[in-house]
Amino acid sequence: MCGIYAMTGKTTEKTMNQILESMHHRGPDEGKAISLKNFHLGQRRLSIIGLEDGIQPIGSKDDDKWIVCNGEIYNYLSLKEELSRTTSFLTASDSEVALKMYEQKGPEGVRDLDGMFAFFIADQKNNTFMAARDTLGIKPLYYGKDEEGNLAFSSELKTLYLVTEKVHEFPPGYYYTPEDGFVCYRKIKTPHESEVFNSTNEKAIMAGIERDLKRSVDKRLLADVEVGVLLSGGLDSSLIAALAAKLEKGNAPVKSFCVGAEGSEDIVRAREVAQAIGSEHYEYIYSKAELIEVLPEVIYNLESFEPSLVRSALPNYFVSRLAAQHVKVILSGEGADELFAGYDYMKDFSDTKQLNSEIIRVINTLHNINLQRADRMSMAHSLELRVPFLDLELIDFALKIPADLKLHNKKTMEKNILRNSFNNVLPEHILWRKKEEFSAGSGALDILDAYAEETISDKAWKKLDAEAPIRMRSKQECLYFQIFKEQFPYSTAINTVGRWATS
Repeated sequence: MCGIYAMTGKTTEKTMNQILESMHHRGPDEGKAISLKNFHLGQRRLSIIGLEDGIQPIGSKDDDKWIVCNGEIYNYLSLKEELSRTTSFLTASDSEVALKMYEQKGPEGVRDLDGMFAFFIADQKNNTFMAARDTLGIKPLYYGKDEEGNLAFSSELKTLYLVTEKVHEFPPGYYYTPEDGFVCYRKIKTPHESEVFNSTNEKAIMAGIERDLKRSVDKRLLADVEVGVLLSGGLDSSLIAALAAKLEKGNAPVKSFCVGAEGSEDIVRAREVAQAIGSEHYEYIYSKAELIEVLPEVIYNLESFEPSLVRSALPNYFVSRLAAQHVKVILSGEGADELFAGYDYMKDFSDTKQLNSEIIRVINTLHNINLQRADRMSMAHSLELRVPFLDLELIDFALKIPADLKLHNKKTMEKNILRNSFNNVLPEHILWRKKEEFSAGSGALDILDAYAEETISDKAWKKLDAEAPIRMRSKQECLYFQIFKEQFPYSTAINTVGRWATS
């Protein structure tokens, strides 16, 4: 996990130092830059795998190809075993596998990678390059062109704005080469009607959910450092925490982390879960004053003013800060509501094909909303966050579950089939807890509503709404937008902000 920067052409040593410093939070362990004939690459590293020799940029044996990579390649060991028959490795880093896949198969080698990643490969030998981002955009990547026409790529907006104001988000599931431009190498697809499971096979479907989620959690425990869990006490994080506690290969119990306002539901429920699964539990109670105080810093790191995102990012910020004091990697329950139709409005999609179409639409928007929040708030504290529910195999399986087994109504609670798949993993009163927004359960929502009402008058709201390039839907949005514009006063910044249907 790290922050990466790459560009065609070259920049000055002073500018590169500023670039690396802007990403220090993404990789405080070490940093390095190299100036090649036609490229300039830099990285700040948070060492997770290959602790001793994984510093980047990583070069090929002949130094004619170089990679900077942010993220984790979960199937790197199996790929490495296969590739070792025809090539040799210089490091123990999972990132080197992406470079070797390029050497073996060219840009199409990205199709074989299972993980969360964004990388840039400079191919000096052929005077070309490729950039790529994982299928869902779990890891961030932006690109732009400077005044001299050089293309630049970076992990965060704030870094890229040091060299250009012409900034765009790199699309998830694509790679880019100068020869072919943007190429979609993988996308989430609706299963064919014949692939959808029969509702009468509910037990087999539940067994498949249990198998794939366990496999996904186990896969994400891969690290040379300790892995912890975020634990809000809701269904999704509780399931991940319980599975991690069972699968954790170390001798010590898994560490769990929760934050909230005094007396908030999340704090109480998380304690219950921690006791039930035997985790070493940590919590932090934040005050109203603290929540307001960190708001500008949260928006700066989040690189967004979307109200729902900012609200949930605030408790994410505090829990990431807490977790980073004890571990380097954390597991989160992001993605369950999307996969298993946990949102209330989804009950209106009674047809499996229509429901899947909506699920896929929502999953494909996560890269600049929920996943952006997860990445930025964790990396603001030099913490790697992994999302087991968004494993590609699990997504593929979940899309084959018929709508009548997913949808909730007055008699059936949301994510009913997910709950039933793990009825032996958590106590019943925890397993059947009704869903709450993270910001609501943590106590942040009421505090922020009141603060926005105090800070933004009706007149100021109306004035800002008239002046802004987009509609200001609430006083909270006005408040966050004002802070965002002060920190990112560039016309292109707003185009990278993902927005929810409601504020």
